[in-house]
Amino acid sequence: MYLIIVGLALGLFIGTFLQIDIPPEYTRYTAVAIVGILDSLFGAIRASIEKKYDTSIFVSGLALNMIIAVIITFVGDKLNLDLYLAILVAFMIRIFANIGIIKTTTIGKYFKQHVDNNA
Repeated sequence: MYLIIVGLALGLFIGTFLQIDIPPEYTRYTAVAIVGILDSLFGAIRASIEKKYDTSIFVSGLALNMIIAVIITFVGDKLNLDLYLAILVAFMIRIFANIGIIKTTTIGKYFKQHVDNNA
């Protein structure tokens, strides 16, 4: 789990300083990929907090999400429909749901420890 976070941080650091231009025809795919990766990352953090994290599930889920999202985006491009927006909305709903569960679980654990220490 920590290796994934270190890799993400390193990638963000390197990406900040490199000037890589993404062609306009690939911006939809890039947006879907970035939000899909964030969805998988927050899902992994949630699973880790709930003590259910499994690397094989993380990697297979990330790959499957990316493949399906790219296929739907590609079909939308061929049909001149902005289907990538639906994918982004779905990923964002999942991200916010995971953030809510992470917050609730973390705060619940903190208050439980705080109450146990004061008792």
